[in-house]
Amino acid sequence: MHGSPIPTVDVPDVSADAYLLDVREPEEWAAGHAPGAHHLPMMEIPHRLADVPKEGDVVVVCRSGGRSGQVVAYLNQHGWDNVRNLAGGMQDWAAHSRAMVSESGEPPRVL
Repeated sequence: MHGSPIPTVDVPDVSADAYLLDVREPEEWAAGHAPGAHHLPMMEIPHRLADVPKEGDVVVVCRSGGRSGQVVAYLNQHGWDNVRNLAGGMQDWAAHSRAMVSESGEPPRVL
């Protein structure tokens, strides 16, 4: 056992007012992300914990749910009880035809 299971949310259940925390690398973010999401690469989380809200519904996002799951576990260990992992990550987000934008001028896509 690795402690308690990671709190998870499926794409259709993400509320419109959720704080989306995208922990992917800059090139992944630039290629395509949810509008209104907040970019904080996984490796920067330990140094930028103050940037992660402790109130409200925070949904952590990566490409497929692996890295974001690690971030949720890390935040849980450090006192956050309002964070959930996006099951399937941006791949599922795109598969559900949820809105995406890019920073590259190209049509948004998931790297």
